[in-house]
Amino acid sequence: MMKLVLIRHGESEWNKLNLFTGWMDADLSERGRMQARRAGQTLKAGDYDFDICYTSFLKRSIHTLNNILDEMDRNWLPVVKTWKLNERHYGELQGLSWNDAIAKYGEETIQNWRRSFDMKPPALAPEDERSAKKAVMYHDVDPTLLPDTESLMETIARVVAFFNESIKPEMEAGKRVLISAHANMLLALRMYFDNLTQEEIPGINIPNAIPLVYEFDDAFHAASHYYLADPETLK
Repeated sequence: MMKLVLIRHGESEWNKLNLFTGWMDADLSERGRMQARRAGQTLKAGDYDFDICYTSFLKRSIHTLNNILDEMDRNWLPVVKTWKLNERHYGELQGLSWNDAIAKYGEETIQNWRRSFDMKPPALAPEDERSAKKAVMYHDVDPTLLPDTESLMETIARVVAFFNESIKPEMEAGKRVLISAHANMLLALRMYFDNLTQEEIPGINIPNAIPLVYEFDDAFHAASHYYLADPETLK
């Protein structure tokens, strides 16, 4: 069986404030750092080890991975960082609190944007200071590839394409892989691995900083998946 370990970043400062984050580069809260360290301790205690790691360009996922590797004494492992594993882009919602977003657009509209498969929030203007096109971390990326908003469908498409192009070949070559990323990014992979329907997606939550293990057979079908946590912790 090939194994893949997925982990959502620990709590961020913006999670704590209940702000729409998306591609905004919020850091981990102190609680988030503790969650990441605990995840590293769990993986080490379970005798997990890795050959290569993947993460996004956003510091909350990078710092989660760093804390995990600290706890595992694996800081030397190669790490691939890519914007293609970034969180879903929430457009004009980014930086707004839940209450401010509802006041501006209405709760039903917000829920439709969050939970539908192909609807997306209003796009950021290219000149907006929140635009990825103005951020130095994307200076080597073709600006036409950088979104100003995304639907869940678009997020799934970019994540699954990157997985098949870059991560799957490493696994098939025998590499043990750890991915540290974001809720919607991991939701995209779960939908792909488990052949989930659009209707099943809204009922799935990805907890912060609890390792999720997928096992694949030789035909690369997901045979099983499980969290490295007891049921009470998951609850």
